[in-house]
Amino acid sequence: MAPDIQTLLGANPSADSMTVFLKDLAQHASASLTAPEVKSYSDAVYFNYYILGISFLFIPQKGYKPTGGLKREHLKDDSLVLDSINIYNAPKPKATPEKSTTSSRTAELAFSTYPMSKWNLSISPEASASNESSIEISLTTTGKDFVSCLGEPDRKGGGAGPSSGSIGIWCEWSKHGIMVEFGGDEARGPQAWERGKDAMWRVITVFPPKQE
Repeated sequence: MAPDIQTLLGANPSADSMTVFLKDLAQHASASLTAPEVKSYSDAVYFNYYILGISFLFIPQKGYKPTGGLKREHLKDDSLVLDSINIYNAPKPKATPEKSTTSSRTAELAFSTYPMSKWNLSISPEASASNESSIEISLTTTGKDFVSCLGEPDRKGGGAGPSSGSIGIWCEWSKHGIMVEFGGDEARGPQAWERGKDAMWRVITVFPPKQE
């Protein structure tokens, strides 16, 4: 059985837990596990698995400073630590696909939808609105669903400006290590926060919980 996604945090790219998790994910996607697209910078290295709808952000440790444009085989795995994970719910084209394309960040359009139809994220019962120890995520989980389980977010933003060019609303629950960016017309424009309860998630970022 593949490890829980949050237990991967702190692992290096070649850890067994990473390998098991990715192989399981590839099976759910009915895809062969291929090497990720790597984007390296001196302070961050991204592993993008577009067909699996997931991206890993590794932070260099021990004084390691990767150069730009490194290939996968040239990275020093033992000096990289998984800092956060992005999970994608690819937006479905509307009747006017050109509108949805221009209002989404180009880089995100390359990602397929995460292949798990339902999965859980562990949360802190003491800091949740429901006293639950986990939240179940599906591809149709909405803003209202997140708030009813996690409570009001610690940070939030987005939703301002004209609907054609604004960024979607986002919420962060720092104590749980969860940030959610919402998609669709409900998540953009001047009334986005009124309609946001019905907006479905577009990107979920998982990171180590932050204590105040």
